[in-house]
Amino acid sequence: MRLLHNASPPPLLTSFSPRKKTLILTKKSSFNSHHKPLQQVLSTGVSLVLSLGLLVSAPNSIALESPSSLQSSSSSLEVTCREVYKKDTEVISKVVSNERIVEEAWQIVNDSFLNTSPRSWSPEYWLQKKEDILSSSIQTRSKAHDIIKRMLASLGDPYTRFLSPEQFSKMAIYDMTGIGVNLRDVPDGNGGSKLKVLGLLLDGPAHNAGVRQGDELISVNGVDVLGKSAFEASSLLLGPNGTSVNIMVKHGNCGPVQSIDVERQSIAKTPVFYRLEQVESGSTSVGYVRLKEFNALARKDLVTAIKRLEGMGASSFVLDLRDNLGGLVQAGIEIAKLFLNEGDTVTYTVGRDPQYTRNIVAEAPPLITAPVIVLVNKSTASASEIVATALHDNCRAVLVGDKTYGKGLIQSVFELPDGSGVVVTIGKYVTPNHMDINGNGVEPDFRKFPAWSEVSNRLSKCHKQPEG
Repeated sequence: MRLLHNASPPPLLTSFSPRKKTLILTKKSSFNSHHKPLQQVLSTGVSLVLSLGLLVSAPNSIALESPSSLQSSSSSLEVTCREVYKKDTEVISKVVSNERIVEEAWQIVNDSFLNTSPRSWSPEYWLQKKEDILSSSIQTRSKAHDIIKRMLASLGDPYTRFLSPEQFSKMAIYDMTGIGVNLRDVPDGNGGSKLKVLGLLLDGPAHNAGVRQGDELISVNGVDVLGKSAFEASSLLLGPNGTSVNIMVKHGNCGPVQSIDVERQSIAKTPVFYRLEQVESGSTSVGYVRLKEFNALARKDLVTAIKRLEGMGASSFVLDLRDNLGGLVQAGIEIAKLFLNEGDTVTYTVGRDPQYTRNIVAEAPPLITAPVIVLVNKSTASASEIVATALHDNCRAVLVGDKTYGKGLIQSVFELPDGSGVVVTIGKYVTPNHMDINGNGVEPDFRKFPAWSEVSNRLSKCHKQPEG
């Protein structure tokens, strides 16, 4: 991902989350103290799920149903919907103040930030920071943005930073659906989950077709998405540019169900380059795949490349991740799964709250079982390191080249009310072999390209560490 204007590798992005006007209606009784972090997520519209895909959300893009059109089988829920509607319309009608923008940036850090620097951080310190900043009025928007920049810089985290509205809008290249929405699994109140639109690209295909934040996705081209993950549903939405996809959405928890045709308009470019090479005097056909970044097209185009190379006779593969600074964490995770056996660990993610520590595993057999060499160097970072260590630690590949960068932190990007945003470190990942690579990097198995017989011998002697 090449959106930064400094020398540091870009963040490992997991979710783009709107802070404002995400209409999620639930009965209060559906939450208890055990689910407090989840309650905070739902009540503010902030996604803290560490492994899901990018969410691009648009400023001022909510269109709420009028109270007379709301339908509900529960009178108490209908009252809740009406109350939220009234509250949101009152907020929408007001000009967003500079103080509110600063306060929302402060709140995002307060709710989500994971401190990994030597500098101490505490909620008490952060509360005092807020009181100092908001003790006087903020006269201009540029002043508000400058305050946010200084406030984030005080955290001592090089990856937590401010995005101007122009920088935030560029994140559209990481739209994983092709129609400008991001989906998130949320509890349905009955022990299951449903898919909600928690981010919407302003003037994107879905927004222009009538989809709104808070809508529930019911089906894609007639396929019921109940029980499907956000990534699975996003994959159903993908398709060639200019083609249409039919979706059924329910407008909020109280609104009607509507069938909408949306024309796909993905702006992401393929990050995959591939070719077939003959090595070792022509005795071995090797499929070479170069992956430049992890964007919305990475997994789909990599699958296409691998299948074509197999059809051309490739019996071994080289995955080139050199100078790949990362991008979408979910794309990296899903790409790693293509090479792993069912049940293999891709990575462990660790958040500020222990509830968000989880083991991410492959759920299906691998796409290929051929031996793999992963090329790495000092600019292999973030999502690239997830893929490299997942394949290495599960005895599916050897690493060749130079030591990797060593960025094991996870960032999320949150939108502010004026269309600007903040990138905040919310977690870190640990390799399947329980190595914290942040600041350390990963050493390769070979500095120079080995013979394929040596690769096969190394992989045959490899033993995975036990889970846990």
